[in-house]
Amino acid sequence: MLKWSERLATGVEEIDSQHRELFRRINSLLEACSQRRGEEKIAEVMDFLEEYIVVHFGTEERYMRRYNYPGYSSHRAQHAKFISEFSELRRRLRSGRVSTVVIPTNRLLVDWWINHIGGSDRELGEFLKGRI
Repeated sequence: MLKWSERLATGVEEIDSQHRELFRRINSLLEACSQRRGEEKIAEVMDFLEEYIVVHFGTEERYMRRYNYPGYSSHRAQHAKFISEFSELRRRLRSGRVSTVVIPTNRLLVDWWINHIGGSDRELGEFLKGRI
C-alpha cells in the first residue's frame, strides 16, 4: 500500500487534494488485488482515471501556464505519455481482456505516484511557492 506523506505535497491545496484522492483509488485497487479481486475493481478505477486525467492534468497545466512555469513542456509531455499508456490499457479493458490490464495498471499508477508526483509535481510546487 502507498502512504501519503506531506513530503509529497506540492503546497497547492487543489493539486494536493486531487493527489490524495488518486492515492485512495490506487490503494483500493492494490487492496483488491491482494484479495484476488483486482479484476472486479479495475473497471471502477479506470472510470475514475478517465475523469481524473482530464481534471487533474488540466488543473496542473492551468497553474503552469498562469505562472509561466519553465518546465511546462516537459511536464506536459509526461502527462501525454501517461495518457497514451492509460489509453492502451483502457482499450484492452474494453476489448474484454481484463486479466491483461490489472497488473500493468498497478505498475503504471505506482510508478506515476513515485516518479511523477514525488518528483515533477513537487518541483512544480516548489516553483509555485510564494507565487500563489
